[in-house]
Amino acid sequence: MTATITFLGGADTVTGSKYLIEHEGQRLLVDCGLFQGYKQLRLRNWNPLPVAPEQINAVILTHAHLDHSGYLPLLVKQGFKGRVHATSGTCDLAAILLPDSGHIQEEDAFFANRHGFSKHAPALPLYTKQEAVDSLKHLHAERQDEWFEPIPGWKARFQPAGHILGAASLLLDVAGRRILFSGDLGRPDDPLMNPPEPPPQADTVLIESTYGDRQHPKEKLFAELGPLLHKLAARGGVAVVPVFAVGRAQAVLHTIAQLKAAGEIPHGLPIFLDSPMAIHTTALFAKHPGEHRLSDQEVHNMDHVATMLETPEQSKSLAKRHGPMVILAASGMATGGRVLHHLAQYAGDHRNMIILTGYQAPGTRGAWLAGGSHTIRIHAQDVAVRAEVVQIESASAHADANQLLSWLHKMPCAPDQVYVVHGEREASDMLRQRIEHEIKWRAVVPEHGSVWPL
Repeated sequence: MTATITFLGGADTVTGSKYLIEHEGQRLLVDCGLFQGYKQLRLRNWNPLPVAPEQINAVILTHAHLDHSGYLPLLVKQGFKGRVHATSGTCDLAAILLPDSGHIQEEDAFFANRHGFSKHAPALPLYTKQEAVDSLKHLHAERQDEWFEPIPGWKARFQPAGHILGAASLLLDVAGRRILFSGDLGRPDDPLMNPPEPPPQADTVLIESTYGDRQHPKEKLFAELGPLLHKLAARGGVAVVPVFAVGRAQAVLHTIAQLKAAGEIPHGLPIFLDSPMAIHTTALFAKHPGEHRLSDQEVHNMDHVATMLETPEQSKSLAKRHGPMVILAASGMATGGRVLHHLAQYAGDHRNMIILTGYQAPGTRGAWLAGGSHTIRIHAQDVAVRAEVVQIESASAHADANQLLSWLHKMPCAPDQVYVVHGEREASDMLRQRIEHEIKWRAVVPEHGSVWPL
């Protein structure tokens, strides 16, 4: 009997990654992500899966970002009983990310009910912080580069993918077939993370395509961020920097520490990291020294270059300060979290700056800002945007199109089939065309919900 794969997310879009592998009545879910961005995508989070969660035998996570792990508390809430296999780094980060996700959803529901701008009465969170904490009991750490059995007779192996702490590509051996999931691939020249390992031989490959239609600029984050913060300090403004708490927050902190040490920006320029999740993530770099490029001293500098704000009271106190100052806060696409309050506070002043540091999925506030919108909607209010908005291209943690192709090129032989996933439709199709034309492999962009034999 042929194994099948069903694309339950990460197809036609860059979010919600979920790939269901079925063979002889056994079911494995690779990644368990939340949909983000456009409302019609976010509504998918509320739709039941086509298979009952209790009928899924196991889950494997390639990494901890919420578009790959954030649906897990809901899966457990709805009846999933099995193990969730992940690397040690992913387990550590999930213990930070998932409860925070539940907390933010509870806060958003509370705010919506308090101010009456939800169409639902009452507005409910997708899951609570406690439900997220409960889901962590299912996590089981696996070593990189060692085989394990998620289901009896099925073999799986992680290998480092760069990108963020714990991120891995996954090789799955089932029914005599080998399926390689790239996961999110990091950049070979990432300032923080080691480069992804070359791909092993596989029959089927799922390759991410977040940047499948573009190349990153040659300019480094140091060269791009330095002049911006120098200009900001000179005019006494406030920079609001929406950051992904896992990955980009640390890259920006590391770069700011380097800029101050080199005298490129004033040593006394106040920097604030207003994200408990990012604070705890930064501390993990000392626990996982083999996964990143930083020395012990660089980890120390990154951890001490900013004032760390843990409590809501500390966060609110920033409103009493004057510029110049730099505020790093999650979320990276301004979809929720403390950064919304800072955007509402500072977006209306032309002296200020909004610095976008990563991919902005269509439909998010970050994408509206990147597109030049003069207003953004925050908590049912239209907020004027007069601040200077800059999108830094060099801060991305994803491989670009040329780097994705280079990674595929390192596979010893051509696979039977490549599925181009985890990208917006234009990016995915552009990468599909390049795979077919440049390396002559069979490639397809699967549709959401489609089922394919393996």
